[in-house]
This record gives sequence, structure tokens and C-alpha cells, in this order.
Amino acid sequence: MSTSFAEALSVGLLVLVLVCAVVRPFGWPEAVVAVPAAALAVGTGAISLDHAAQEAERLGPVIGFLAAVLVLAQLCDEEGLFQACGAWMARTSAGRPKRLLVQVFAIASVITAVLSLDATVVLLTPVVFATAARLGARPKPHVYACTHLSNTASLLLPVSNLTNLLAFAASGLAFTRFAALMALPWLVAIGVEYLVFRRFFAADLDAGATAEQAGAEPEMPLFALLTIAGTLAGFVLTSAVGIDPAWAALAGALTLAVRGLARRRTTPVAILRAVSLPFLAFVLALGIVVRAVVDNGLSDALGELVPTGDGLSALLGIAALAAVLANVINNLPATLVMLPLTAPAGPGAVLAALLGVNIGPNLTYAGSLATLLWRRIVHAHDARVGLGEFTRLGLLTVPASLVLAVVALWGSLHAFGV
Repeated sequence: MSTSFAEALSVGLLVLVLVCAVVRPFGWPEAVVAVPAAALAVGTGAISLDHAAQEAERLGPVIGFLAAVLVLAQLCDEEGLFQACGAWMARTSAGRPKRLLVQVFAIASVITAVLSLDATVVLLTPVVFATAARLGARPKPHVYACTHLSNTASLLLPVSNLTNLLAFAASGLAFTRFAALMALPWLVAIGVEYLVFRRFFAADLDAGATAEQAGAEPEMPLFALLTIAGTLAGFVLTSAVGIDPAWAALAGALTLAVRGLARRRTTPVAILRAVSLPFLAFVLALGIVVRAVVDNGLSDALGELVPTGDGLSALLGIAALAAVLANVINNLPATLVMLPLTAPAGPGAVLAALLGVNIGPNLTYAGSLATLLWRRIVHAHDARVGLGEFTRLGLLTVPASLVLAVVALWGSLHAFGV
């Protein structure tokens, strides 16, 4: 195959896969188009079989980790964790929308960091809708917080986002060092989001709400919380001894699965559904298609744009380029493209790119799959999401969050001597 034709084919396949992931024609899973596209890329020679196998081998442990975390989040939901969080927010907000926003920010940030952004989008967003309705508060600021924090608050841990798992593998950092370097950028980005939200949604937050009526409140599921704590400890331990942290995630998921099956709170079919095999197949196929695009010229073109060095200006440039790329081709493909270009420069460059692909998607609907999924959930609750309003909020939050988070990362790199 000629180079020009291979380039055109690989780019066309990537566009087709991303458009179908956004539109989901006939309600098809994303994998329905992505898997044949990957097969076509291999079959036509747009990507060699060896390179496709290398990409599959690289993504395999990441996909296994993701599967375990998805199951863990679903089983926590079945244990009643998210319902208990909603009841706590309703009770302690005392009918004050501003206090409820603080609680949503706190809960969403922790859930995103520990159980991944999918848990915040899929499991917490409906709870936030129900909590706002119980209080008679306007749901918009609290529901918007779920989507923004599913991206921004996913900076902290390697398990918080699929992009983090990829960056974690490329950075060569230990679990604890990754978290230590990202802690300050995580706090700074969330803080900027909160300040903008308070001003942007001032009218909604000043509107009245009613205090939650006393009633039966679900107990916080202690077993689920202890399992999550043990899983996090397992991440640290496995990383320290050189074992893939996916085994710790698997242990946590199996612990809750055995309990759920014994108490008949779940079924084998429900656990298999939580694994989300079509989505995992989509991630693998997308990785192969993106590798085809990279092999056919994208890497060389972007390589001219990626700043060199580890100074503040270089980190800002890398983060900005990653953010732009995330909004053009979605943050997961952007991560797959940026990591090979930034890894040679060291962990700082990799983490700067991660800031761009995690914070940047709050600017547009298509920036991340999580945002697209959140939009569907909002529509299912008969709520409106205006493109103009979403974009205005993104223009106010993304540049400020990204710049200040990069500055915080630069400070952390110097403080920890990386």
C-alpha cells in the first residue's frame, strides 16, 4: 500500500470510529464500528500485524485493570454506597444549594479519583439528580459538576481514568510517586472549577430549596468502604514490589463479587455486564486504529510541535497541545498519540500531557467519552444541556484550570526532585 493511501485510510477510519462513538447510530455499541475498522487497518496493511500485536500487548494490562475497576464500582453501587452518599448530601446540606454544591464537589472528586470517572458519570449523576429533586434545588450546577469533575478530578491516581492508566505505564513512576506529583495539580484544578461554578451558577445557587425531611437514611456500607481502602492499599503495595496493580483491583472486585453473590445482591450476568466487554473491545480497537494513524505520519507531524525540555514553558506547551488534540480527536486517542512523543522527555512531560487530555475535554461535548455518556444520562432525566452554555462554562474553567494545574505540576516536580 502506498504511503499516501495508507495515511488517508487510517485517518478516515479514525474519523469514522470517533463519529460513530459520538452518534452511536441505531444505538450500537462503539465496538460495532471500531473492531471492523481495526481489522480493516490490519488487513489492508495500513498498520503491520506486528505493530497491531504490540499495541494489543501494551493495552492488555490496562484493559484488564479497567475491567476490574468497572466491576468494583458497580458492586459498590449494589452495596448501596452511592445511595448512602446521596442521603448524606441531602441531610447535611440543610436545604442550602451552595452547601450542596460543596458536597457534590467533594463526593464527585473522591469517587472519580478512587473508583474512576465512569462511576461519577454513570452512578453518581442520577443520585445527584434525585438529591436535588428531594431538596427542591435547581439541579443544573450540581449535575454539571459531575461531568466537569469526572474529567478534572481524574488527575489524582493511576486508577482514576483510562488515560491515567496509559500515562502511568508510560511514565515509569511508582503508584505513590504518581499520586504525590498529581496531588497539588488535582487540588488546584478542582479549586478553580469550584470558584467558577459559584459565579457562573450564582442565580441557580441563590434560588430557594427546602430542607430535607427526616426519614429512614441508608447506612453507609462499611464493608464496601473497607474493600475500597484495602484495594487502594493493594495498589501501593503491588506497585512497590513490581507487580501489576491490576491484581489488586481484581482482588477488590472478587471480594465484593463473592459477598454480593452470597447475599444475592448481584448475579454472574450482572457482573459480566459490568465488565462492559464491548467497551473494552472498543478501547483495544481504537488503540490499533490510532497506532495506524501514528505510523502513517501523525507522529512526525506532531513531533515538530511538541516542545522540548522540562521547563515551565515546555510543560505549558505540551499541556495546551494535548488539550487541543483531545477536543479535536477525543481525549483517549489524544493520549495514545501524545504518550510516545512525550515519554522520552521524562515523567514531567507525560504528566503535563495528562493534564491536557483530562482537563481539556471540559471545553466540548466530544472531548471525552465520559462527557458524551453524561449527556445521554442528562437527556434521560428530561433535562436540557445547551451547547452554548456548556461551551461558555468550558471557556471559563479550562484555560484557568489548565494553566494553574501545570504551574502546580512544575512546582511538584521541583519539590520531589523528578
